[in-house]
Amino acid sequence: MTPNFDKIRQLLKQLPGLGHRSAERIALHLLVERPGKLAPLLEALKAAQETVHRCERCGNLTETTLCETCADPKRDSGLICVVEQVPDLLAIERSSAHRGTYHVLHGRLSPINGVGPEQLNLASLLKRIAAEPITEVVLALGNDIEGEATCHYLSEAILEIKPATKISRIGFGLPSGSGLTFADPATLRSALEGRRHVGN
Repeated sequence: MTPNFDKIRQLLKQLPGLGHRSAERIALHLLVERPGKLAPLLEALKAAQETVHRCERCGNLTETTLCETCADPKRDSGLICVVEQVPDLLAIERSSAHRGTYHVLHGRLSPINGVGPEQLNLASLLKRIAAEPITEVVLALGNDIEGEATCHYLSEAILEIKPATKISRIGFGLPSGSGLTFADPATLRSALEGRRHVGN
């Protein structure tokens, strides 16, 4: 293969969920089998790069100041569901089990990997807790060690700011060590409906 093709394949392989063969298939599809799809894809990526950014309130993706969820007046503004990544938010939205707002951390605490509170979207969450009429925070993080540690840290930080806040933790129906992105809507609905209280 040519050096430029190999470069494309190597770059695609760096994307989540793509191995060597998948990256090669996509590269061949765009360059050889369906070259007409390449230009629109490049244009869409360029446009997204220039317009898509994080919602200044919750960290979700948006092209305006606030994302669609934060701007929706029908949402329960007293209920926040905290998730690790945007795909987790999208997965919960597909379940139709949550009618409040969200907050995306863009990661989880992982001291071994150098990820502390400063590297996450935590400061804006605590600012929201202090300033908004929040009554319940649902911690919708994976139930592995790092997810549990992040939930523990968040619970203590939230209760320090607003002790009366109800904090709940999903977990029912989610396999141990699993994330939210690949859970089906019914499982996520059960997890949210079966959330348990966290803290004192």
